[in-house]
Order: sequence, then structure tokens, then C-alpha cells
Amino acid sequence: MLTKHRIFVVDDHPLIRKGLCEAINAEADLLVTGETGSCREALRRIGAERPDILVLDLNLKDGSGWSLLQDLRAGNTLPPTLVLSVNDEEVYAQRLIEAGARGYLMKDEPIASVLAAIRKILSGHLAISDNMVSRLLQPSSAPGPCPLEELSNRELQVYEMLRQGLSNKEIAAHLGISHKTIGTYKARLMEKLGVRTTHDLIEYA
Repeated sequence: MLTKHRIFVVDDHPLIRKGLCEAINAEADLLVTGETGSCREALRRIGAERPDILVLDLNLKDGSGWSLLQDLRAGNTLPPTLVLSVNDEEVYAQRLIEAGARGYLMKDEPIASVLAAIRKILSGHLAISDNMVSRLLQPSSAPGPCPLEELSNRELQVYEMLRQGLSNKEIAAHLGISHKTIGTYKARLMEKLGVRTTHDLIEYA
């Protein structure tokens, strides 16, 4: 009897999550054993269920997939993880790999590429684009064309949550830092991104 690899899917868009789960379950060697759109529920269930692989979106309504990945890693419960996101791979992929993910794909990739990436990770390899392989093997010290590449990991996380519409209080709670510190990060973001007000920063995001 063929052993099925257990997959846990975290994506807060029900239709996308349903389609992804159906595609995975149609494969003879893969099985979705858990799914959720909640960061908090994912943290609780993944630690208890220990899936073989996690397919993770970054933009979750109650938090950040990046923070979830870090929390799972800190608790030694992080399974091999494929990040599936709309966020630009040139800004996010290397950072997420360094944070513990094993693969990164843009959401506009065909489902066949997602399934191939899952199997590649299950076989012990990284699943990233050829472009990202080159960047990881030969990192450039020159600044990239996108201002977001100049942000620190923490600044990028705060930026990501602002883009999701989270308040300072909500961001502080998710990242485990003070409300005042969020203000400091926002000031740094405005300086680095060349905007003058919080409103302009949110519009930029």
C-alpha cells in the first residue's frame, strides 16, 4: 500500500485553499490532513499533528505567515515548509529560506509546479526558482532595484502587516514587541521608503 505524505495547508482565502487541497488530494502519494486560514489555529494544530510538509501563505488575516514560521521553528515543531505567496520572490524568498522555509513559489505558478515543489521538498531539496538559486549562490552586495530589499527582516514584517491593514496594537501583539517600538519601525520605514506620513506609508504598502 502506497504511503501518503501528510500535508497541512495554511491560507486565509477559502476558495484558494479548497482548490489547493483538492489538487493535492487527487495525487496518489499526497494527502491533506489539516487546513486552516488562521495563524493561531495553525500554530496549535501543526505542533500537535506534525505533518510531513506545510504549505504556507504569508498574508493571513490574524497574523503573518512569516511570524508563524518563526514561532514553529522556535518551538521545534516546524515541518518542511513551502511558502506560496503573492509577495515578490526577489524581496521575500531568500529571507524566508534563511528563516527556515524549504521552498518559495509565487501564487501565479500552475498547480503542477506547486505539486512538483512539494515533492522536491519531501525529497530533501530546496524548491525555488532558477533565478533565486543564482541569487543564493552568488549574493550581490549591490543594492537591489526595489526599496523593500533595503529593509531589515523586522522592518519588512511590520511593512507586511501594515499592508494587511493591522493596527499598531495588533502588529505589536503578533510580533511580541511594544506598541512604542512599532512606532519606531514605522518611522524607519517612512525614511527608507521616502514617504512623509503614516497615511503615505500605508498607501505605499
